[in-house]
Amino acid sequence: MNKAQIVQQRLDNQRLSTSDFKRPADVVRWLGAVQAQDFNGAKWALAQRMGDTTNALIEKAYNEGKILRTHVMRPTWHFVAPDDIRWLLQLTASRVNTALGSNYRNFELDEATFKLCNKILTSALKGGKHLTRASLKKLLNESGVAANDPVRLAHILAHAELDGIICSGPMLGKQFTYALLEERVPQTKSLDREQALSKLTRRYFTSHGPATLRDFTWWSGLTAADAKNGIAMVERHLITMVHDDQIFWSAPATKTVQSPKARAHLLSAFDEYIVAYKDRKAIMGRNNVSSTVNGLMGPAIIVNGEVVGTWKSAHGNEGVKIEVKLLRSLKKYERPAIKNAANGYAKFLGLQESTLEWHEVFRTLQ
Repeated sequence: MNKAQIVQQRLDNQRLSTSDFKRPADVVRWLGAVQAQDFNGAKWALAQRMGDTTNALIEKAYNEGKILRTHVMRPTWHFVAPDDIRWLLQLTASRVNTALGSNYRNFELDEATFKLCNKILTSALKGGKHLTRASLKKLLNESGVAANDPVRLAHILAHAELDGIICSGPMLGKQFTYALLEERVPQTKSLDREQALSKLTRRYFTSHGPATLRDFTWWSGLTAADAKNGIAMVERHLITMVHDDQIFWSAPATKTVQSPKARAHLLSAFDEYIVAYKDRKAIMGRNNVSSTVNGLMGPAIIVNGEVVGTWKSAHGNEGVKIEVKLLRSLKKYERPAIKNAANGYAKFLGLQESTLEWHEVFRTLQ
């Protein structure tokens, strides 16, 4: 197996080369979870793995609770499917709490405090109420829990998410709200820990493969021992490949999608195509740029799966202006592919056109 094969299979498995998904929940369920602290970027990440859709349609699905946004891995926000949220939390919550342990101690948040907070939040949200962070802060303060520090408050709410007390509610204008998980999500069949580990492992390598043990450990936040056990449980469903003396696992490849000469994507910040792997060398192509742009965790441009630049946008009433910073020179046919991807982004936003501003920053890096 070579790098080109890794890249093509990841494009196919992540459904960036083609996709028949019609609903946001189908994408989220396929990928297992989708990193979503950048809410607008995460919606665009889902859209690129669907047929024609818009920002408004994905936000509608979010508001209706068909996809949820909560703390579930690493720790950060992820989109998850409602029927997955409970077994995912049972598998990963303890690891996230361990990762946040020093922060809890720094803010004098102990189990007694969390128990009190959960009681306050449950009472405040009971009956299908959806409250903003500001409203919950006020209620916590009135109940004797210091919540004015925004970081302390964030940890209180994250812990309540990890306890399965609260999850995302519908947007209130541009503000996020919280809801009670028990009221927001119908009860589903429970899984024991081995079943949950098996399910998450198979989903990851099916949707993100080819990937390594180290990649899976990074993405899931699980221990290396758990990750190894997960692979052992599902290895009969996977194939192994070797590249650069590393073992990669993936679901058996379906027929490779025949791509046009150049297919470009404007990936959002923390897109799964980049963030889901500890080792990102395969997508760097001819450029060792991983140390130049925050490990490429920000918005990145890929052409045929290879990172060629970064981008940022500004929206107007009718169009979107996109600033492109190229990290290598482009072939003649690659620039139109990037323009086509930009037009797709404008369409997703419900805007009529995109305007690109090109900068060849690779010349200053040489």
